[in-house]
Amino acid sequence: MADIQPILRAVATSTRPLYQLLRCINFSPKVHVQITEEGIRFAADHAKVMQGVAFLNKSLFSSYSVNLPPAEDGEAPELPNFQITIASFLEILQIFGAVDVAARAQKADQDPYRSNLRNYRPDAFSNQTLGISGTCTLLYGEEGDPFKVMIEESGVNTTAGLTTYLPEITDDIPLDRDDICFKIIMQSRSLLDSLAEISPTAPVKLSITATKSSPYLSFTGKGDLGSSDVDFARGRELLETFSISDKWTQSYKFDFIKSSTEAMRIANKVSLRGDGQGVLSLQFLVDIEGGKRSFLDFRFVPFATHDEEDEEEEDNDMGDEQEL
Repeated sequence: MADIQPILRAVATSTRPLYQLLRCINFSPKVHVQITEEGIRFAADHAKVMQGVAFLNKSLFSSYSVNLPPAEDGEAPELPNFQITIASFLEILQIFGAVDVAARAQKADQDPYRSNLRNYRPDAFSNQTLGISGTCTLLYGEEGDPFKVMIEESGVNTTAGLTTYLPEITDDIPLDRDDICFKIIMQSRSLLDSLAEISPTAPVKLSITATKSSPYLSFTGKGDLGSSDVDFARGRELLETFSISDKWTQSYKFDFIKSSTEAMRIANKVSLRGDGQGVLSLQFLVDIEGGKRSFLDFRFVPFATHDEEDEEEEDNDMGDEQEL
């Protein structure tokens, strides 16, 4: 009897890139996992108003094989889809090659706005520097099986099985690519520094405005302690790409935007896009060791503005009546 091939078998010689990327979307208890022939997609969602996606391309693995279930009636095979607990997965990845990363991450938590693009550079005592060899294998046998992580290091084998849960029916937050109002590409460090300037006022809302003229891009934080602004009026050279059809302004919950600061820290560049419905997309370009690249994608739903506008109109109407 022939051995049954697992749906997924992916072997990595370093868990650092995996940990580095997945930690950026560690803002919800569980993540949706989708296995494709090009890589593994991890998606975190918060109340359908914030979404973070980390895609582990197959190039991040030294060996990557996928055996999708056979399709029926000539249709494309259904991609395996399930949920796992992200915190447990990250803890397992720390077992091999990520102890130094965990230490840096703990320090970074004490100052979440620290602009240091070298947080994850291995030190003199990291496994990579010391030449300790090992492998990390991700294995998913068949539908309903645990998502296994097998780690081999210096002859010691460790296997952990993560319980898989049925996927929830959650659609991606839609970004209308045919109605993009603005697109800006800039250094992610500049975006991180902007939030660091606004953070001391403990803002509840963050308003983002893009205009054709100065200030080209501005951030405004509003909270109980007051408001603060960051403009790029004199920093046009900081915006590598700037494309806008008309003035665009929307407000978002500051804590949601703050959840993407880990991605801002490790990324090189960020692409900001906003569509006509107010959906904000932050797509980060991350350089991985070995000359490889990966992307992180965050999307945010804005605050509804019609309630505030209606209240203002009602106040104006009442004022007019009093004058009459």
